[in-house]
Amino acid sequence: MSSTRSIEELLQQPIEAIIPHRGTMLLIDAVNTFSEQALSARATVRADAWYANADGAMPAWIGIELMAQAIAAHVAMLAMRGGGRARPGVLLGSRSYKALQPSFAGGAQLLIHATELLRSEEGHGAYECTIHHGDVCCAEAVIKVFQPPDFQSFIEGSVSS
Repeated sequence: MSSTRSIEELLQQPIEAIIPHRGTMLLIDAVNTFSEQALSARATVRADAWYANADGAMPAWIGIELMAQAIAAHVAMLAMRGGGRARPGVLLGSRSYKALQPSFAGGAQLLIHATELLRSEEGHGAYECTIHHGDVCCAEAVIKVFQPPDFQSFIEGSVSS
């Protein structure tokens, strides 16, 4: 039987218990803060990662995936708080992803903020997201996401169309 969880208990969960990403595709390290409307997560830029350029930096365009993983963590923690599990979802896109620098330096500790702007019963959502390195804002976007009621049918319909 499922039971509700406290925010403190949720924040102690390893990131692998929160989002489904694994291996080299797991880009965020942990969740720092969580509330009904927002989440912040941290990520370390790994100079030896698959995405690293010749200088060991993460190209800024990967920031949209950092934001998507922070959103996935927020959705999952909302469900976990109530004793459930999040339905799978997809990143629909962004009207404007603004990278304020070309890359994130190797070894940098990034803080990703995701604040919910919209959540519909049909599964549509929008989040205002930022990535900071220290006090410097490195990227910002409004990200649109979708949690279809039947993920398998949604994916199969997407592939066949």
